[in-house]
Amino acid sequence: MELSYYDGLWAYGCVIVAFLVVTLAQVILRVVYARWKKVDSNQGLTGKDVAEAILKANDINDVRVVSIGGTLTDNFNNSNRTVSLSDDIYLGTSIASLSVAAHECGHVIQYKVGYNPIKVRNKLVKVVNFGNTVGYIIMAIGVIASVTGLFVIGIILLSLSLLFQLVTLPCEFNASRRANKELLRLGLIDSSESRGVKSMLKAAAFTYVAGLFNSVLQILRLIFMFNNRRKK
Repeated sequence: MELSYYDGLWAYGCVIVAFLVVTLAQVILRVVYARWKKVDSNQGLTGKDVAEAILKANDINDVRVVSIGGTLTDNFNNSNRTVSLSDDIYLGTSIASLSVAAHECGHVIQYKVGYNPIKVRNKLVKVVNFGNTVGYIIMAIGVIASVTGLFVIGIILLSLSLLFQLVTLPCEFNASRRANKELLRLGLIDSSESRGVKSMLKAAAFTYVAGLFNSVLQILRLIFMFNNRRKK
């Protein structure tokens, strides 16, 4: 689809800005992680120790804490009840390790207490996956067949990812608040270490904000393409 000058300028501008924002978020996270990875916690606890302590304190006995490969690949899988920590986090005794491990446990606690946003996010997963898969196909058909309505439907389906990411944001920020609260409540860190924990968690949260911003810009790019098509 050949774009008019201004629509093309806006469309390509969205792509460039989205790339820069996402890259910046990743760079910030890596820099902050590298900094606090070098600072050991006062008690010398590992990420595994912290995760297990938080789970035990919250009477969560059916979740395993395991080690996985990679860097910052940490996650909680509710389907198999497993907190997976990357090797550096699992064995590390740094402020970074404690922060990430506690954050993943924050997600575990969300499931236990029935935190509504995470329930909504889980229900949206299949819908969003469907939208992402079918959306581009419908858009392509719309372009080939010159059917504007199909192009619009494709954009709407792809826009479902925005809703998913909007729901994801409170889940991530809430998990971080729970992480810092649990670390202090259980005496796993002291007040002097809390600054480092908050710095790590904010940097991680920014990547989700950047992801949302990226999705918004990608949808705007598609709208500019649609606008250009409508003018022809």
